[in-house]
Amino acid sequence: MAGGAAAAAAVAQAIKASGAIVKLEPREFSKILDRIDTPLVVTGKGGMFYSKYQYLTSYKGLFFFTLSSEPISYPTKTEFINARHIWIP
Repeated sequence: MAGGAAAAAAVAQAIKASGAIVKLEPREFSKILDRIDTPLVVTGKGGMFYSKYQYLTSYKGLFFFTLSSEPISYPTKTEFINARHIWIP
């Protein structure tokens, strides 16, 4: 039982450290990227039963995240950081 409490505390701390994370549909995520002059996007792959593309970016102090079964379109000036996996608490 102590392990469960420790895990819950770790998740709560991760949420505090990361701030607000807004989960969007892929189309809405692409709209956010269009608003940024030179977007920086962290990409990853994840999924338990089938692979999903993961995308994370920040805009005006908030983090935006999306999952997609297909790669999304992005502006030509986009910079990427390829992560093995993106973990969202």
